[in-house]
Amino acid sequence: MGRLDGKVALISGGARGIGGAMATRMLQEGAKVVVGDVLDDDGAALAAQLGDGARYVHLDVTKPADWEQAVGEAVDAFGGLSILVNNAGIVNFGRIDDYPHEQWARIIEVNLTGVFNGIKAAVPALARSSPAAIINVSSIAGLRGYEQLAGYTASKFGVRGLTKSAALDLGGLGIRVNSVHPGVIQTPMTEGMTFDTGHVPLHRVGQPTEVADLAVYLAADESSFVTGAEFVIDGGETAGSVAANPADAPEN
Repeated sequence: MGRLDGKVALISGGARGIGGAMATRMLQEGAKVVVGDVLDDDGAALAAQLGDGARYVHLDVTKPADWEQAVGEAVDAFGGLSILVNNAGIVNFGRIDDYPHEQWARIIEVNLTGVFNGIKAAVPALARSSPAAIINVSSIAGLRGYEQLAGYTASKFGVRGLTKSAALDLGGLGIRVNSVHPGVIQTPMTEGMTFDTGHVPLHRVGQPTEVADLAVYLAADESSFVTGAEFVIDGGETAGSVAANPADAPEN
């Protein structure tokens, strides 16, 4: 038996990267999966690869109508909705004193309001399928500040706070709400970027499958007493810095 047998998941930003890995792992654990994204070619290809247990829908998270359609697809195709993963997000850069209002508005609209839109649209279906779970993908930028990432950091702190308020509001409906805070993960979003992992205790970047494994735990009934919590998956980066070379570490 799979850990998610009988469950139905809707994953935003699910066409590739962390979202794609989550869709794959949840299907492997017995769930039916609806992949939502604006990357129609990638999303359709993933759904075809995953087979009869998966569907793809065009989902712009800033549009409530798209969310209603995506939730409707889960209910129509698979009979309900028991897992919502708010994974879609973007990143942009700039010093706060030289950061265009348009970039600020866009990143808040996608990364934070998009999560709000998803929760609003999914709650009725989730409540009917309870026990149910919402997993909001934040970032370690939702725990600490980063230079030249004011908009991204603010949006991800917002996701962290929204998660806790939603957990309080929805617990009585049998819906658990938790946030996931990845560090640097090797995805198409980080492709071409160079990261110094010398200070990270595990001395490497993470893989999408590792985040997906955590999401399976949060979606499964084994986490039935877990809500309003934040789960950090960053190789130890926010725990503190270590010597760039393990051999340089001081002896006890």
